[in-house]
Amino acid sequence: MMSRDLDSQVRLRAFDFLAEQTSLHGDALPRGILAAGFQFHETRVPLLGPQGIFKPAILELPLSITTVPIVERRDRPYADEIGEGGLIKYHYRGTDPGHRDNVGLRIAMQRRVPLIYFHGIVPGLYAPAWPVYIVGDHPDELAFSVVVDDKQLGLVPPEPGDTTLVDARRAYVTVMTQRRLHQQSFRQRVLRAYHERCAICRLRHQELLEAAHILPDGHPLGEPVIPNGLALCKLHHAAFDRHILGVRPDLVVELRMDILREADGPMLQHGLQGFQGATILVPRSPQLRPNPAFLEERYALFRKAS
Repeated sequence: MMSRDLDSQVRLRAFDFLAEQTSLHGDALPRGILAAGFQFHETRVPLLGPQGIFKPAILELPLSITTVPIVERRDRPYADEIGEGGLIKYHYRGTDPGHRDNVGLRIAMQRRVPLIYFHGIVPGLYAPAWPVYIVGDHPDELAFSVVVDDKQLGLVPPEPGDTTLVDARRAYVTVMTQRRLHQQSFRQRVLRAYHERCAICRLRHQELLEAAHILPDGHPLGEPVIPNGLALCKLHHAAFDRHILGVRPDLVVELRMDILREADGPMLQHGLQGFQGATILVPRSPQLRPNPAFLEERYALFRKAS
């Protein structure tokens, strides 16, 4: 049996490695980097593997859990859901509660061992969250409950006694993390569908591109799916959100009349006015193109604002 001290050293090194990699590459890390992992003394420690629940050879308990990326119109193994109280519901491996991977997570829960959660953004890219803890086991649902805690705490366990403040902190961090991860996934999927170009001006610099919702988050149909998204540069996203420009159901750009009449230099002329009547770029696949009903509803809001 390996010592708790060695287990903690490996996990802390894994956390430091992720902090280093996200500072270099951003929040979405290539699978190759995670699968290669890091050296701990003479041992290579990968951070994920082909299965959702992953235990490197150096450890006795799992190091990470992974949600595979969304691929349009395909079911996902190891999908995450929002469970009771806003916690992450993470499904068992298979249907046997006694499978060694499920047992490993159960022991990690009992020992309050921190893990890493990898959320699949798009195929080949994963966003990490750490430390996460297994806090519930639901054999009837074949799932565990997972919370995310503050990165700054590392391996610090909560003090014994009243856990009200700890539970509140973890619930808040978990909700914020899920929101961030799903926004990242939506952005990357939309940008890939549009070949990383602004649908209006064709700008190709990914760092200047965003995924705009056609129907907003709060709308009953405002789901983070590609037919509800447009890849737009920061300027055109802001103009779209503020109803300075609209996109008709026939995919034609329309500017507000007061903006068309305004004279305010070359940026306004070439950045906005010049796209009056232009047709937007759309994905090749009909299933990924903007939903016409969504565009019609959004265009009605633009007309009303105009």
